[in-house]
Amino acid sequence: MKLSQLIPYEYVDSVYCIDYEKLKECGIDTLLFDIDNTLVHHGDDADERVIALFDRLKKRGFKTALVSDNSEQRVKGFADSVGSKYVASARKPDTAGYERALEMLNSEKAKAVVIGDRMFTDIYAANCFGVASILVHFITVPGEKWLGFKRYIEKIVLVYYRHSKKHFQRLGGVGRRENG
Repeated sequence: MKLSQLIPYEYVDSVYCIDYEKLKECGIDTLLFDIDNTLVHHGDDADERVIALFDRLKKRGFKTALVSDNSEQRVKGFADSVGSKYVASARKPDTAGYERALEMLNSEKAKAVVIGDRMFTDIYAANCFGVASILVHFITVPGEKWLGFKRYIEKIVLVYYRHSKKHFQRLGGVGRRENG
């Protein structure tokens, strides 16, 4: 594994900080989302804010799919709530889940972006598959302290990302601050 395979095209605070119109201008029409710690805290159901986001995305003409390592039951229930297609048990960083999602959406790599919270699964798989990626800061709940060893490595990679002219904001800066 090369360091460059862990680096996202963009890094944003949350899925709500992505300028989806700017993505459209870049030719992106397909969004492949992870669920846990990307859209909601691990194990939570879709909330009103996520449902409203997916409604807005559909109205803007985006095709969406959830690509998750979770069980069929978990992913199908979430996908039904937000009105999206899905791939369960994706086994990321295997790229087959992204390939299945693009096939079911009748889309192509050049028009897609992966949006997830983990470099070692979501971003690594997207880079290996040849699809642009947006890393979102993972969702936490108050009092949650243990991040896991790989999260600390991700922090180091993000320092490199922020200082790299070659890798920084390769989608033209589609993110904005959470309160911006």
